[in-house]
Amino acid sequence: MKTPLHGAPQPTRRVLLREKLSKDCACGARTHLIGMDVRNTSWRITVMREKEKNPQYWRNQAQQTLKIALKLQQLNTNVAKNIVLFLGDGMGVSTVTAARILKGQLQNMKGEESLLEMDKFPYVALSKTYNTNAQVPDSAGTATAYLCGVKANEGTVGVSAAVTRAQCNTTAGNEVTSILKWAKEAGKSVGIVTTTRVNHATPSAAYAHSANRDWYSDNEMPPEAIQQGCKDIAQQLFDNIPDIEVIMGGGRKYMFPKNTSDVEYQNDDKYRGTRLDGKNLIDVWRDKKPKDKNSQYVWNRSDLLSLNLMEVDFLLGLFEPIDMMYELDRNVQTDPSLTEMVQVAIKILQRNPRGFFLLVEGGRIDHGHHEGKAKQALYEAVEMDRAIGEAGGMTSLEDTLTVVTADHSHVFTFGGYTPRGNPIFGLAPMHSDVDKMPFTSILYGNGPGYKIVAGERENVSVVDYAHANYQAQSAVPLRQETHGGEDVAIFAKGPMAHLLHGVHEQNYIPHVMAYAACIGQNTDHCRSGAHHSTVGPLPFLSTLTSILLLKFLF
Repeated sequence: MKTPLHGAPQPTRRVLLREKLSKDCACGARTHLIGMDVRNTSWRITVMREKEKNPQYWRNQAQQTLKIALKLQQLNTNVAKNIVLFLGDGMGVSTVTAARILKGQLQNMKGEESLLEMDKFPYVALSKTYNTNAQVPDSAGTATAYLCGVKANEGTVGVSAAVTRAQCNTTAGNEVTSILKWAKEAGKSVGIVTTTRVNHATPSAAYAHSANRDWYSDNEMPPEAIQQGCKDIAQQLFDNIPDIEVIMGGGRKYMFPKNTSDVEYQNDDKYRGTRLDGKNLIDVWRDKKPKDKNSQYVWNRSDLLSLNLMEVDFLLGLFEPIDMMYELDRNVQTDPSLTEMVQVAIKILQRNPRGFFLLVEGGRIDHGHHEGKAKQALYEAVEMDRAIGEAGGMTSLEDTLTVVTADHSHVFTFGGYTPRGNPIFGLAPMHSDVDKMPFTSILYGNGPGYKIVAGERENVSVVDYAHANYQAQSAVPLRQETHGGEDVAIFAKGPMAHLLHGVHEQNYIPHVMAYAACIGQNTDHCRSGAHHSTVGPLPFLSTLTSILLLKFLF
């Protein structure tokens, strides 16, 4: 739990909920409320079960879906004034499905019939995630693909495959720019929101060019790389595209001189500043802003939510020294949720009449899986889905292209012939027919959950497998679980979303977004000045051509 600058540790969401239940406990109120909730849930499940027994229920559902699908024949070919890219780091298809069930079960449903916000998007495609030198990719090479439009080597960001990881002298001349920069050059406002540090792999590909994703500050760089002229990623955040309107996430310690105490964890050495060059990058950020603009740096939730967003031109929010806390462990007094950060970002960015590009990363889905903590990962995914819904309510399908995808998958699975409505973190209904032991539905192919007790696989029935930090069992012991190599989903809605329609190379994604917005190299199809308005590309020309052709033929 985080400790603020003054006072006692602040409560997490779970502590607050427990306190609320305790307050309700007087005169048996808590028991009564829980009893009502259980009865209501049971009643809803019973009603749903009876509906599903009737074949007409499924026929009506399919016919309604068909009507919606037929409406999609009327393509949205407007120009995308705004682009919002949601990136669920490590959010493979199995994670999407499990998150859907979790969301439903949190709403007192069985879960499987639930819908994520991304499930409601009309267009779905698959993305091939391999790096140029890796069958199973990492988050840096993939970020370069879906942000810069070119595939790259694992571990490198914002550079082509001509760059070798950790070799600074291969960088010069091989830099590639991102859709964030293309949008900025077209006059749009741009923003980055992440639950990781702002100089982590995913966000850094939007602005940095680095032979090594781990060069967070100059402290992590080898001396020869600095001598050869390479810059750390935190420095590049403020040098390469100095007028990014919104930057929010973690990563405070990489912005301050080495051994500088953190504003929040003053006595914790691991959170002290890391920079060897003595720079305070927060001051550097401020100094680069025009004097007539309102630039705000915040490090806690209360300061963020107290801002008058109609008057803020540039916002830098760094809420943790490294990555932000998991949503389940988040200190609601000091850390904003991903949804709250997205709300703030859109309110600032949408003031630009030319529109905006916003990158939103649910980055700790990945971390939860690496640690074998499926509950943490899935709650992160549900929170990102909540942010997707909030963004949808703040924008319009007419002028905003929203894309939701992942950089890669994980070796995460759930199965075991579980019955309908089985708790997503629960046990499979039978024991293994080999070692006669129970097992959870959720398992990993490898990772830290591999445990042998007295020569046998651990008996999960004697541990708290529903705990937030329970590490699900894995087949192969590893300190960190690995990525998976299968394709990941792309969900899209808004202008030109239909261009995401099949199985694509991952680097195709930013080309579609740029085409929809008439930015970057994709402007030839646009009416003169179209990228300054919400007027669509030129589908009317094809219509006119069709009319003339019909007249000629008949």
